[in-house]
Amino acid sequence: MLDVLISGLVTGYAIAVPVGAVAALIVALSARDGWRVGAAAGLGVATVDGVYALVAVLAGKAVADALGPIEDTLQVISIVALLGIAALTLVHALRPSAADESEAPAWSAVKAWVTFVGITAVNPATVIYFAAIVLGGTVEIDGPGQGTVFVAAAFVASASWQVFVASLGSGLGRWISGPRGRRATGVVAAIVIALLALKPLL
Repeated sequence: MLDVLISGLVTGYAIAVPVGAVAALIVALSARDGWRVGAAAGLGVATVDGVYALVAVLAGKAVADALGPIEDTLQVISIVALLGIAALTLVHALRPSAADESEAPAWSAVKAWVTFVGITAVNPATVIYFAAIVLGGTVEIDGPGQGTVFVAAAFVASASWQVFVASLGSGLGRWISGPRGRRATGVVAAIVIALLALKPLL
């Protein structure tokens, strides 16, 4: 059981730690709207990671085979969604300071969670990754008890990393809290998100 627990933690961190467009957006959200919103976004990512780990344990091969033919379509949807978010981030960053100060935060915790669940859910690489781990024999899962431990460990690993990323963004927000700082970080975040979204095409 300990082996399964460790394998679940390692598997969860391996899929969560590589920095991509989603992590950049979590940092930007936390810096702009606070830790609570950034953490909610991160937990949205972790929720899908946990669900996909569960799907991989229960029906990994079938799901991987089913997603294979539409993997390119799902990737296009993911790229378009991220580019849209990059554009909105840029527009918000370039808004006049007075308008920024008079408006409520653009994101609520619920909106952040729902949005990031959607962004992560259309990434076929996540479920295929978990399926490959389970089906490839990297971790041996015997029975529902070990399967539950594996899924829970993968979720905890992903959630802890995403909350850490949100904390980094929140700390950045304390240092760069003025209109100029918000504008600069927003523009940088938008560019990074757009570049990372287009990375699969390059």
